[in-house]
Amino acid sequence: MNSKKILSIVLCALMLTSLCLTCLSGCHGSRSLPPFVMPKEFDTTGQYEITFWAKNDTNVTQVAIYEKAVADFEALYPNIKVNLRLYSDYGLIYNDVITNMSTGTTPNVCITYPDHIATYITGVNTVVPLDALFTDEKYGLGGSEVRFDSPRYDELIPKFLEEGMIDGALYALPFMRSTEVCYVNKTYVEKLGYTLPQTLTWDFIWEVSEAAMAKDEDGNYALNGQKVLYPFIYKSTDNMMIQLLKQSSADYSTDQGDILLFKDAATKGILETVAQHADTGAFCTFKIIGYPANFLNAGQCIFAIDSSAGATWMGNNAPRVHIPEENLVEFETAVMTLPQINPDNPQMISQGPSLCIFNKQDPQEVLASWLFAQFLLTNDVQIAYSQTEGYVPVTSKAQQSAEYQDYLSREGENNDLYYDVKLQATKLLLANTDHTFVTPVFNGSTSLRNAAGYLIEEVTKHSRRTDKPIDEEYLNSLYEKAISLYHLNGLGK
Repeated sequence: MNSKKILSIVLCALMLTSLCLTCLSGCHGSRSLPPFVMPKEFDTTGQYEITFWAKNDTNVTQVAIYEKAVADFEALYPNIKVNLRLYSDYGLIYNDVITNMSTGTTPNVCITYPDHIATYITGVNTVVPLDALFTDEKYGLGGSEVRFDSPRYDELIPKFLEEGMIDGALYALPFMRSTEVCYVNKTYVEKLGYTLPQTLTWDFIWEVSEAAMAKDEDGNYALNGQKVLYPFIYKSTDNMMIQLLKQSSADYSTDQGDILLFKDAATKGILETVAQHADTGAFCTFKIIGYPANFLNAGQCIFAIDSSAGATWMGNNAPRVHIPEENLVEFETAVMTLPQINPDNPQMISQGPSLCIFNKQDPQEVLASWLFAQFLLTNDVQIAYSQTEGYVPVTSKAQQSAEYQDYLSREGENNDLYYDVKLQATKLLLANTDHTFVTPVFNGSTSLRNAAGYLIEEVTKHSRRTDKPIDEEYLNSLYEKAISLYHLNGLGK
């Protein structure tokens, strides 16, 4: 069985598991946990062992940062032992949390997404709300009894806090933030006779991508002289759909979980446009052909949209290239905001990992967990981790520090720590933080996001493989399949 089929099975299992969460949470004593109440003092005489589940994308530098953070924290709090468990995928963390909720063995702290936390909190008092923790005079952010240089509450970037608000309470502590970026083969754009605009538009990308489809008499693409060319590749098609809807002023859900994705005419228009360009071969997706970076670096892609956190894979001088050196093609890489419908009002998604803290019988154990989670917001951890990819720190304290500003100023000094594409992606998010948005978070929002991407994936495959039209009958059938596959009938009103 190939990896794609295995992944598909795992994802289906995750969705089915999440549907059973309420049942699971009703079958074990852990559901009767009382609400967490902050202790008046942290008991330094007791011994506490906490678990931290973290995600790392085969990046040994990130592992070293986690390990150093654990060691530094334990030196400050000798009575707290932190056990680090690493995962290669956020979905695997989610699956294990759900499974462990049924047995009362959740981690103490884990790196996750707010969409996932919205499912975790369906268990009674399973996740600790952070509002009171943030502002506690002794142990809150910048608290008087905290043994490290913790950021204050007002030093957390407000835009990055927004996503953690679920049902009127803060459950997610932002850890790192990224956005989506369009990595452009500027050399090819200019070879086709175009000049990159100040801000990319969808119309520009579609026009250039179609122009690139011309072939020579030998059947090679005239642009690159190769048999392979995918002018426009999108990594995350759920983000593609969500951002296009946002730019069209057509949200795909409400804060209460009411589903608008299948009701708005904008969805139909987006799918018809995708189908048009998938039919010619000008557009394709990561799930269908593979990582955009691999095609970009081989001279087989012009516009590759991926996370700013993926910048170290982008460009022929990238430090983490995943194709043979002989397949690399020299070109100039431009790092730009993702395409916009209205360049005067840019809209781009805010994304990146957050932290959540799980409730336990002993409030002192929860306080120990909170102190460790808070330690991950210190400048040493924030700056070091953000430098591994195109992430940005989530605190103004770190962003405005002399160390971080020095890092930003050294763009292009080498193709490792100061890799120019990575630093350009970082600066793009820093310059556009006020233009970022977050999507509504509720129990089932993960499934709805998956459904949004599924629509684009299915239309793309349909258009590439058949001559059948994208008409009302096809779209109605597609919507019904998506609703059934992702169990969306019970969401909203």
